Amino acid sequence: MSDLTGTSNDEWYGLDEESRAFLSETLGAETLGASSGLSGSVPVEGHGSNPSRDIASPASSLTPTSPLTPTEVGGGLDELLVATVDAQASDLHLAAGQPPHIRVQGELRPIAGAAPIGPKHLEAMLFAHLDVDQRQTLMRRGDLELALSSGLRRFRASLFRQSGSVAAAMRLIPSDKPSLDDLGLPPAVRAFADHNSGLVLVTGRTGSGKSTTLAAAIEHINQTRAAHIITIEDPIEYRYTPRHAVIQQREVGADTESFASALRHALRQDPDVILLGELRDLETISTALTAAETGHLVFATLHSSDATGSITRIVDAFPEGQQNQVRAQLALSIRGCVSQQLVPDVAGRLTLISEVMTATSGIRSMIRDQKTHQLHAALETGGADGMHTFDQALSAAVRSGRISLEVALGVSHRPSSLDNLLRR
Repeated sequence: MSDLTGTSNDEWYGLDEESRAFLSETLGAETLGASSGLSGSVPVEGHGSNPSRDIASPASSLTPTSPLTPTEVGGGLDELLVATVDAQASDLHLAAGQPPHIRVQGELRPIAGAAPIGPKHLEAMLFAHLDVDQRQTLMRRGDLELALSSGLRRFRASLFRQSGSVAAAMRLIPSDKPSLDDLGLPPAVRAFADHNSGLVLVTGRTGSGKSTTLAAAIEHINQTRAAHIITIEDPIEYRYTPRHAVIQQREVGADTESFASALRHALRQDPDVILLGELRDLETISTALTAAETGHLVFATLHSSDATGSITRIVDAFPEGQQNQVRAQLALSIRGCVSQQLVPDVAGRLTLISEVMTATSGIRSMIRDQKTHQLHAALETGGADGMHTFDQALSAAVRSGRISLEVALGVSHRPSSLDNLLRR
């Protein structure tokens, strides 16, 4: 939490004279006078701070001497977030010179009646919700990840600089954590969460629902057994209410320097379960494998589209001379892999389609013996062990009438294989 007491307008907004003039006109000269400064501690979540920034929270969330409520500082953004929720959209996109856009059931469209946002207006709107450290990070690195709250709803926000201005993409985090059954995942995935040790991978491209699947798995553990759970995320998305478990959530940039650093220290904090928001670098992957080998259940994500690609990506992250050892470690520690994608169904809603690999003795041997090219065939014939390929899941969804053939062929990794499945 950043203490902004006595901070001048120039330091607080980090804006030029035109931007400050805009804010003065919008919020009132008496609020943003040239010589006045903000008082109090404004809680913001993301890099450089920890508590959640509640845009629509009452003025009591600030110190009594503060002249601004969070709503007054960034009412424009708050209104857009509310409009996103009201439209049942998944994402809000803000770019200078364009009207705000939302993504509804996978389709991007402008908010009805919204005017284009000028670059200075957009910068002022976004900067009003950042603390000093966050603004400096955005200006220095060009990117910033954080979480925002509007009322009772939370958003994962990605702010970035482009073409000399600031832009943002904000994803609505579901208010309720669905169960693994609610997501339509097979029983094999629940069995992954019931293990006491090993590595579970949840993979897919950005926006494929990986965070929701992980949250469902963590909540399953929370509801069913006593365990010490440590999550390492960037940013924190879902919040948990401890039931049987002790749950501690750490945010990269706010609570810890990096995934690798947090994971190293987590091994000294007596965890039973560790959730890693992303296997981002070699050190993190290496430490995760060690943790999984030494009696911890580790959940982690990768941006890979299927089980074969996930295994290959982990191995290829290491120098060639270490890859045989890594294959042996991975074969020993892997419990399963869920690869997933969100696909439009016949009603226009997004539905989860998954590929599941369970760590049978045959799967472990293929990983250890550098035969990952055989994994796909093993998944095709591994139904008795809870396995299936992405195309098999698509085929079942088409046959049940849940998604159309056109959509299935459009998202299939192997359209010819899907066509053959549907002809049987």
